[in-house]
Amino acid sequence: VLCASQGCLEQAELQRWLPGPPSAEELSALLRDSQRFTLVQRPGEAGAAAAVAVVVATSPVRLCREYGAGCPGQCGRLHLCKYHLKGYCRNQVARKECRFTHNFYSDHNLHILKCYGLEKLNSAELCQLLLQNDPSLLPEVCLHYNKGDGPHGSCTFKMSCTKLHVCQYFLRGQCRFGSSCKRSHDLLKSESLEKLLKQGMSSDNIEKLPSIYRNMYDIKNGNKSMYDMEDDKSSPCKERNYSPRQQSSTTKDDESEQICLYNLYKSCGFKEKCIRTHFHLPYRWQISDGNTWKDLKNMEEIEKAYCDPSKIRFNNCVTESGALLACICFLNMCCGFAKVRRLSTASSVTKPPHFILTTEWIWYWKNEFGIWQEYGKEDGLHAAATVSSDDLEKAYLAKGSPKLNFKAGTQEYELNFETMIQKNLRYTTEREICRRPKFVSQTEVEKTRASALDRVALLCRRCLLVEDEASFSNFSLQLIQLQSCSEEYKKVKVDFQRTMPRTAVTKICRVQNPSLWELYQW
Repeated sequence: VLCASQGCLEQAELQRWLPGPPSAEELSALLRDSQRFTLVQRPGEAGAAAAVAVVVATSPVRLCREYGAGCPGQCGRLHLCKYHLKGYCRNQVARKECRFTHNFYSDHNLHILKCYGLEKLNSAELCQLLLQNDPSLLPEVCLHYNKGDGPHGSCTFKMSCTKLHVCQYFLRGQCRFGSSCKRSHDLLKSESLEKLLKQGMSSDNIEKLPSIYRNMYDIKNGNKSMYDMEDDKSSPCKERNYSPRQQSSTTKDDESEQICLYNLYKSCGFKEKCIRTHFHLPYRWQISDGNTWKDLKNMEEIEKAYCDPSKIRFNNCVTESGALLACICFLNMCCGFAKVRRLSTASSVTKPPHFILTTEWIWYWKNEFGIWQEYGKEDGLHAAATVSSDDLEKAYLAKGSPKLNFKAGTQEYELNFETMIQKNLRYTTEREICRRPKFVSQTEVEKTRASALDRVALLCRRCLLVEDEASFSNFSLQLIQLQSCSEEYKKVKVDFQRTMPRTAVTKICRVQNPSLWELYQW
């Protein structure tokens, strides 16, 4: 709807266009997906005192800058002729074959579009979306022209300047001077028109440029205070620039939202009184109907997609009743207007190594080709970082400093857990980072559980076969009497007397045996 309406609509008008239509609260929740929408306040029509809320179509999809220069095809960006997108490819006009594809729906491009949920847009709508989101497609506005006096402002290049000599405030929709402004408001003026035509911009798109530039400006500098006054808890969908530590659906480690490891492994002594969730998988995907959380049917498929850091959405979501839902947005954990959450077992770094079916979280960073790389591993082009996924997970869960410094080869970096950005301290380049779990299928869960049960059964048999002192010695079992002045002795005594306060403790011994200790843990 937005892309077919020059890339933006007033919020009230958008609400009328949508099927239903949705309530104001539902629409507000949906529009918090800042991967798809930017909300801004713009002045009302002439004579209207109040500003109006406007929704601008937003997307992270971009054209590949390495296309035609040896891109291997794993860039996560569209392979497309930029001149065709702008509306004027000379090869096409001359009926010559262009070495760049003009097909938005080639196998490569269709895969990218599906990842961003854009495959249903037509080519005109995709052009509108890309032009107002990809800054590499439009010529820059000359800032020097917008300063100083004279026909070219303070621009020393004057007529030879490759940037547009147009009023920057006009393109933002903010020029107070209107027709009396000393800067140009005319993109059809010969100087500007010539530059735009050289860049392959069609006359139709040139006429749309003021609104495209305005949308682009709003996307980059959107009025982020539109919903800041609201309580964060009032909406299921968080904005893109959230703090990952505050996510309730993907990273929260409250015990009430953890899956019980003991029940998953074999059985939980607390049964229905357990504060943790009992489930047969180490993850559980649920959708809210407004009152209760309900399981999603194809949660193994959802989990597999979520474990891939290159995927930000999952299509074909199915409820337990078999109803097909809209796609899940992993960034904001929403499915249409409904909240989605992922429950999981405790992080593997918080439990001893022999604990099975914990959640192993993998940390990634996105390289210059748009490919996600795991921390601590080399890829042939980049040196391995001095930190691994486990190191980052421990620092993340410790909730100490929001930043962590590390090295990769000769470069030094700063990782920010709040913004999920990695910054090169020398060149100041920034890369996205991501935290996703390692995928475990239901078959793997069953095999792991069976293997662990077999191992414990073997330990039990070994323990029962011990009959004499010599066997005890060979079995590495020892009883070590603790000194009454030791901290360990005092702690055990206090714990013991919590339930038996009148009992006199004469001595405390520690059982030392790795196998028995492992058995005892479960």
